[in-house]
Amino acid sequence: MELRHIRYLLAVADHANFTRAAEALHISQPTLSQQIKQLERSLGVVLLDRSGRTVRLTDAGEAYAQYARLALRDLEAGERAVHDVQDLSRGHLRIAMTPTFTTYFIGSLVHRFRTAHPGITLTVRETTQERIEADLLADRLDLGIAFAGAHPAGIDHVPLFTETLRLVVGPDHQLAAKRRALPVRQLAHEALGLLSADFATRQDIDAYFSDLEVSPHIAVEANSISALLEFVRRGSLATVLPDAVAREHTDLRLVPLAPPMPTRTVELLRRNTAYHSAAARAFAEIVRAAALEY
Repeated sequence: MELRHIRYLLAVADHANFTRAAEALHISQPTLSQQIKQLERSLGVVLLDRSGRTVRLTDAGEAYAQYARLALRDLEAGERAVHDVQDLSRGHLRIAMTPTFTTYFIGSLVHRFRTAHPGITLTVRETTQERIEADLLADRLDLGIAFAGAHPAGIDHVPLFTETLRLVVGPDHQLAAKRRALPVRQLAHEALGLLSADFATRQDIDAYFSDLEVSPHIAVEANSISALLEFVRRGSLATVLPDAVAREHTDLRLVPLAPPMPTRTVELLRRNTAYHSAAARAFAEIVRAAALEY
């Protein structure tokens, strides 16, 4: 058995088809089929069920593939460790965060990191917290920025700062000059623009209103924070976002609510069994230093 046998088996399992797997691997289909048969002979079991229209793993194949994926993941981490450049003159770093951080946090982090280490390339993704955790565990990411909560086993999390949700309006909104706290029940009559339900922020907002038995007037839903901010700037809508977003956009106004909206802890996430490159360690230090400003 050789490493290529494992890669070939997983390719067939992922594509459920020998032809498509062979194309992805850039080898011929007969060669791929022969290599899989060699692996099955060496293990003494049938790994693939070839009887249907699609190829699928047998029970033995499922069990083997689970460990094979883990082995490949750790081997790839080992390769990165071998090629890691400790002086940070070159390398690559993979980062992801939940969407609100793109509006006020990640920009300064990338700027500081690129200024200090221009030879390191970055892949920066915006996605859900669930996906961040899954990609960290699968070694498709080096670091994540998300929220405190019940993380899966294998995820290390370091608290960074506390974020507060606030009512945000544009400078011409009727609530822009309000200084006294607005009773939350008045939001049943105030047109709101909110993030769509797939955002963690929206889930926190919904929980706040539900706990207070308030039904807000949601006039607009958007899956883009930049679009939502543009709507709010026009003056007819209010929204709910982290207070730090409004501090970054000085044309926006914060309106206090009674009772106040919830706070949540921002965390730096990483896989606790992975090799952490010099670039990942350096970026983590920049994140922790920047967190002191919030």
